[in-house]
Amino acid sequence: MNHQTYYVYIMASRRNGTLYIGVTNDLIQRVYEHKNGLVEGFTDTYRVHKLVYWEQSENIESAIEREKQLKHWKRKWKLELIEEHNASWDDLYEQLA
Repeated sequence: MNHQTYYVYIMASRRNGTLYIGVTNDLIQRVYEHKNGLVEGFTDTYRVHKLVYWEQSENIESAIEREKQLKHWKRKWKLELIEEHNASWDDLYEQLA
């Protein structure tokens, strides 16, 4: 049985800045694309290039469900989630790549 891992992630323009929430099965590749302007749209327009939070899931359904849940959260809750796991708002991409 082939197990795929999926990731729900939050990108930020800066500490307490603009946030973007996405889902992918290749976190390193996807964040690289955001950082290098290869993804046209929101993250490129608002310079949302810093990976500040991620979590993994074993199936796409639960990953998409979690992404939708986070997108509907109040901004305050999203900031608290980031602070709880990454208090200094480090770019977590550096630890992955």
